[in-house]
Amino acid sequence: MGTMSDAGVLAGIKVIEIGGLGPAPFCAMMLADHGAEVLRVERLGKVHTEGAEVQDDLVGWDIMSRGRLSAGIDLKHELGRDLVRRLSLDADVFIEGFRPGVAERLGIGPDELRRDHERLVYGRMTGWGRSGPLADRAGHDLNYISVSGALAHIGRVGQAPTPPLNLVGDFGGGGMLLAFGICAALVRRGITGVGQVVDAAMVDGAALLMAPLFGAYDSGYWSDERGTNLLDSGAPFYDCYQCADGGYVAVGALEPQFFAALVAGLDLDPTTLPSQNDRDRWPELREAFETRFRARSRDEWAEHFSTMDACVSPVLTMGEAPSYPHNVERDGYVQVGGVRQPGPAPRFSESPAPVPSPPQIAGANTDEVLARWGIDADERTRLRSAGAIG
Repeated sequence: MGTMSDAGVLAGIKVIEIGGLGPAPFCAMMLADHGAEVLRVERLGKVHTEGAEVQDDLVGWDIMSRGRLSAGIDLKHELGRDLVRRLSLDADVFIEGFRPGVAERLGIGPDELRRDHERLVYGRMTGWGRSGPLADRAGHDLNYISVSGALAHIGRVGQAPTPPLNLVGDFGGGGMLLAFGICAALVRRGITGVGQVVDAAMVDGAALLMAPLFGAYDSGYWSDERGTNLLDSGAPFYDCYQCADGGYVAVGALEPQFFAALVAGLDLDPTTLPSQNDRDRWPELREAFETRFRARSRDEWAEHFSTMDACVSPVLTMGEAPSYPHNVERDGYVQVGGVRQPGPAPRFSESPAPVPSPPQIAGANTDEVLARWGIDADERTRLRSAGAIG
């Protein structure tokens, strides 16, 4: 079963991804979504210890593994490492998410792989970065965004910081950052003929996402006190409100004209309300909004505001979002392997992305993908007999 796309803006780009968790697979998914041929190298331990029955049950929801073939290669075996080095000679991009030094110890670091292949773009994904006192320490998304200045500013006043899922570090400040870096390096290679190493660290990416707010903070416009500012639930016209049925609506009426439309849509008398930017009276404004929104259900308010530019929208769950009329009209979600999921983004006018192919069981495509990458049947037999491939 082939999963290589013959369409998409990255068609013709060949990528080797060392299987891992979180941001690096997300980056590889984005590249595959847009037509790159991605060979995902899975460790043999995963191939051998997770039975086919278990993997069949789990593979469908492993959305980040969609759109690419999977080969089981033992990176602890010299022949396996040598195979990866040879495969990399035919690749445009190599992606790994090891802790600093691991790829070098395996003999698949950037110096090794680029020695005879200067066009290779080598993408590295780490949490803390490759230098600094925390470089070798374990961590997760929440740790990286906590020291970047992001986490402290997410949450309500008087409450602990709220973990924003793992969107800020793993994906926005991680996988997407690496995907951007790889694509930028490919563009540069088109000019110079030479690839380079892309070093993407989640602690850097999370900080970068905060750049506009650092400007506001430095100017004195943004306070250290969580939940008291314009965009952190402090402003009553930029927050979520509970409705009569327990659902919520999101309100983002920042500009004066949208604020006026919000007040009118709630059938409130603007002459009796505090002015929009009177921070001392924001609690009064919030109380007025809370009372009105509790009078109708979420969907009733969504319908009511659907023809107004008041920046009011329903807060939808993952179960609801794919069926929301706007998303349906835009084909924002696709069905892949029986699982409804977000479709590829962004959208390209001349090179639209194909519908992704389903995720593959770890190591299920070893023979197919190695044959595609030039490893003949006899050599595959020798490698399998030696225990280097699954």
